[in-house]
Amino acid sequence: MLIRPPPSTSHLLRCFSSTARTCKNVSIIGREPIKIPASVTIAPSPTQVTITGPLGTTAVPLKDYMSVDFSVPGTMKLTVAQSTEKLQRQMWGTTRTLISNAITGMTEGFSVPIYLVGVGYRVALEEDPRGTTDGGNGKRLNMKLGYSHSVLVPIPSYIKAEVPSATKITLFCTDKHLLGLFAAKIRGYRKPEPYKGKGVFVGNETIRIKSVKKK
Repeated sequence: MLIRPPPSTSHLLRCFSSTARTCKNVSIIGREPIKIPASVTIAPSPTQVTITGPLGTTAVPLKDYMSVDFSVPGTMKLTVAQSTEKLQRQMWGTTRTLISNAITGMTEGFSVPIYLVGVGYRVALEEDPRGTTDGGNGKRLNMKLGYSHSVLVPIPSYIKAEVPSATKITLFCTDKHLLGLFAAKIRGYRKPEPYKGKGVFVGNETIRIKSVKKK
């Protein structure tokens, strides 16, 4: 009796290289080196990384399982003790992004335009009667957004605002996170609505106009 060997199933097996298996335990963002401009000075410590540039000084906190490497001139690499742990891998990429943003903030800064879209919507930059109290920079935005009253928004000390036209605001800050929070605050006074397309739009924000159903 002739017994045939079972058919080979090798063609059904997927082969992965050692590089592919290793990538599962590596943060794609965290492993990327950070370029350091000549105008930036970085001073690491066990608890934080201090970045000093033309626009000021800031610090990014480090976890105890993180370390900084300057083996390549002009670049910095961030590593973690155990990349197999999910939390360390997540914080690896997050911290690397924060350091990169801090370097950009201390050299170039961040800016975002805000547009007022609507009939009668206007904005003006004026002196704040309260001055620099409560952390302001002495200026405020006077916005007309379709309400029966004007919306007065004091500008924080860490934000620089310009009003190049009656319907546009330009914000500048060295901290990307704080800039986004203040822009979101302004947007919150009149969020874009989907029927007439009116509201406060941040950056390249767009909205899909809905059609009104007729009965």
